[in-house]
Amino acid sequence: MNIIVQDAGFTPETWSGAIATLDEVADESATAVDVPGDANPDDLADHLDRLALIRIGFASFADGRGFTLARRLRRMGFTGRLRAAGHVLADQYTMARRSGFDEVEIDADLAARQPEEQWRARADVHAHDYQSRLRA
Repeated sequence: MNIIVQDAGFTPETWSGAIATLDEVADESATAVDVPGDANPDDLADHLDRLALIRIGFASFADGRGFTLARRLRRMGFTGRLRAAGHVLADQYTMARRSGFDEVEIDADLAARQPEEQWRARADVHAHDYQSRLRA
C-alpha cells in the first residue's frame, strides 16, 4: 500500500480513477497520466487542460529530472494535481513543493524509515531556503 504525503503529513489516497500511461494519454477519456521523469513535457501539451492528475515517476532519489519536468508543466499552465511517485526522500520534499508538486507518493517501507514527522518538518517551503536563513 502506498502512502500520500502532503503538507499536513501522511494522508489517505483520494484519487479513485484510472491512471493512463503516457502512450494512452491521447485517449480523450484519460484524466490522469503516469509519466517517467525523463518525459518530454511537450508530449502532454495538448492534454493539460483535461488532465486532473499527472504522476511523475522518480526511478532514483539521485535523479532530479522529475523536478524539472514538474516545473516545466506548471510553466506550461498545468493547474491540476502534480504527484511525485517513487524514490523521493523526506529531505527532497521542500524541493518537490517548490518545483510545483502538490504531493508525493511513497511506499510503506520508506514511510517506516522516514516517518511522518520528517516529512512535515519540510512542509514549509520558505523555512529551508537560503534567503530565509540570510534574513534571520
